[in-house]
Amino acid sequence: MGALSHIRVLDLSRVLAAPFATQILGDLGAEVIKIEKPDEGDETRTFGPPFLKDQNGERGDATYFLTANRNKKSVAIDFAKPEGAALVRRLARRAHVVVENFKTGTLAKYGLDHETLKGENPALIYCSLTGFGHTGPYKDKAGYDYLIQGMGGLMSITGLPDGVPGAEPMKVGVAISDLVTGLYTANAIQAALIHQARTGEGQAIDMALFDCQVAGLANQAMNYLSGGMVPGRMGNAHPNIVPYQVFATSDGHLILAIANDGQFRRFCEATGLEHLSRDPRYATNAERVGHRKELIAQLTPVFTTRSNVEWIAALETANVPCGPINRVDQVFADPQAQARRLIVSMSHAGSGNLDLVASPLRLEKTPPEYRHAPPLLGQHTGEILSEILGLDAEEVATLQASQIIGLR
Repeated sequence: MGALSHIRVLDLSRVLAAPFATQILGDLGAEVIKIEKPDEGDETRTFGPPFLKDQNGERGDATYFLTANRNKKSVAIDFAKPEGAALVRRLARRAHVVVENFKTGTLAKYGLDHETLKGENPALIYCSLTGFGHTGPYKDKAGYDYLIQGMGGLMSITGLPDGVPGAEPMKVGVAISDLVTGLYTANAIQAALIHQARTGEGQAIDMALFDCQVAGLANQAMNYLSGGMVPGRMGNAHPNIVPYQVFATSDGHLILAIANDGQFRRFCEATGLEHLSRDPRYATNAERVGHRKELIAQLTPVFTTRSNVEWIAALETANVPCGPINRVDQVFADPQAQARRLIVSMSHAGSGNLDLVASPLRLEKTPPEYRHAPPLLGQHTGEILSEILGLDAEEVATLQASQIIGLR
């Protein structure tokens, strides 16, 4: 039994940030009911190629959808129609949590806003996730990860520095603002669940991609707030630690991650550069940061004399942190990834066996569960309407004929 197996989540969200949060809750045992528009569903079902192939070789959902929709049941309801909205409100009365990521004010038109639903279910936790939150001058703006990476400062510190060929602000290779927001959102919901269990009270949660991205600036934000330094783009270098970057080797690239003075001394011994550790310009990290250019200029040609494998063997023997830059296929082939079982196989209703990225949560007593593969659109409509709302077959058929619901 998962830690959240007693919790029911009504998930009105789509795309990535909020679905990523609700997938975490589902992995921890919660029953997650995903409401989708009939015939369309979550936009990420079309974010391809690549697409899944069903067992007849026909095109299925985009693989993007698989990212954040495990352990959910898909119920296709058109809540733009009054009858559909009424069904969703009935489900909300029987839920512990509602999660949505529509623009501010959108769901009030359908009676699915926090004020309406808490009147029918005072213990309800209502989590709203938007680009900029429900207050401030940008509250009505749409928020997408790419925009938030730019507006939230991340792109200003990502990419090659000015003056270097190819220099320009760069986004991160995954939708990191969405993912960080999803993690914060899952934490916020679980905190609200603890409060709900203690007091019986529900509450509203107002999550914003912008807020979470700014929080995710971490040390770079503090470099400005407390250090008075406006960070800039440094490529693969670190603003506060040296040497902590990528170096070209004779056959590729290597990450060197020296985080303290002891590691630097061991690095110098392992590479025959003991004179550098004795040089007062490089004896401490603060001095190395102050003399970054001179030090890196001396290290760069040294690394080109050996291959990746040779450097990793020598530096790991000296207990100096370093490593390769793996492609995604190499990541999953890595013995560590295999030992940690970072791939989980599930049975998918349309495509048969399906490999997914496993949850990284490792709990001794209540580990993540893999109960449901990402669902087909409307796969569970009949089941949920029957088991939770008590609708009979004739009522379900009437709703389907009226195009209020979609059945699989």
